[in-house]
Amino acid sequence: MLLTPTEIRDAIGMALESVRANKFRSFLTILGVMVAVAAVISMASVINGLELAADEEINMLGSNVIMVERFGPGVDYDDLTDEERNRPYLTEGEAHAILENCPSVDGVAPQNHWTYQGGNILKYKNRKFNNPTFNGTWPDLLKVRDIDMKAGRFFNETDLQFRLKVCVIGVGIEEALFPEEDPVGKMVRLNNTELEVIGVYEEAESNFGEAGRNRLISIPLSTYSKLLPWDKLLTLEARAASRELMDQAQEEIISALRVYRKVPIDKPNNFHLSTQEQFKEESEKITNVIYVIMIVITSVGLMVGGIGVMNIMLVSVTERTREIGVRKAIGAKRSNIILQFLTEATSLSGLGGVIGVIFGVGTGLILNSSFGFPVTIPVFWVVIGFVVSVSVGLISGVYPAVKAARLDPIEALRYE
Repeated sequence: MLLTPTEIRDAIGMALESVRANKFRSFLTILGVMVAVAAVISMASVINGLELAADEEINMLGSNVIMVERFGPGVDYDDLTDEERNRPYLTEGEAHAILENCPSVDGVAPQNHWTYQGGNILKYKNRKFNNPTFNGTWPDLLKVRDIDMKAGRFFNETDLQFRLKVCVIGVGIEEALFPEEDPVGKMVRLNNTELEVIGVYEEAESNFGEAGRNRLISIPLSTYSKLLPWDKLLTLEARAASRELMDQAQEEIISALRVYRKVPIDKPNNFHLSTQEQFKEESEKITNVIYVIMIVITSVGLMVGGIGVMNIMLVSVTERTREIGVRKAIGAKRSNIILQFLTEATSLSGLGGVIGVIFGVGTGLILNSSFGFPVTIPVFWVVIGFVVSVSVGLISGVYPAVKAARLDPIEALRYE
């Protein structure tokens, strides 16, 4: 038999009155649910912030960028075959092959990076900058990476052709070595080599500490090869003319490099291509694993909270046995009793969910701000957290409610 709106309203009112009458007990009841929901939302907020921060870092590579490397990122050399280990290194010849044979590519920037044992040291007068990132590259780096210059200029073909000892520095280096003067035109010493500063990169922002470009010192790749002829670890960055041409550009690069590197038609590529989207997919896989771990951990908290709600409701049934007997004696139906106790249980857990949402959102915002991640509110997890908290109360309240409804009114009236 269906309940009337009046019966439902009366049941809800009695349940809420019971919650108000036992404030401390109600607080202890909702504590487990509150903590679990707060943990879910704060962790989801941080994970979302981490994912957005990682995407921003990947976007700093530039737009429509295709990375060409000897091996893929994170390769395990122990798993490589002898043939794979003997792959030829990439050279500037591959970069020229891409420019000449790939019409969908509008820029290529080969790069070498070097770190001396103990770190590079950059000096100007009596000032020193430890462990700058040091690379050699082509003029197209600005186009490929979408980088602007703060001051001065970047390399040109003349610098590259005549292997001039010029460099472009990041703003972190500028602030450390030239706090009160213009660095353009000044001579600096990188390890044992004197270089003329011709430009300063625009400042880069990072969500994971200082951006690498702010610590970067770049020289023409031809000059780099002259100074460090033994360094063969060259990588290529190619830029597709548009996002729509990304797939076509990759096909053209693969075709051009297979021809240039004389790869037999029945052999796989002896080089590896990566794109920003692939990096983002890998990042998403990691965050998905973290989400699963988060769900497992917080599920335990919600289960403990649900047990707490059930225990308190069972105590409530015992304490109010005479009240239940009186209500049933004057005509209350089983459905009225069940609704009253279910409403009380869901009200408790729902209240815990609301408080947990507030604490979770606040904690997530504070943590994201302190980590330097983008501030984000995980709306999906806010809704899920509240719905689950109410569901926990509903499920946990079923047994106590049914137990209360099955009490014999005569025996209940005799209960002391």
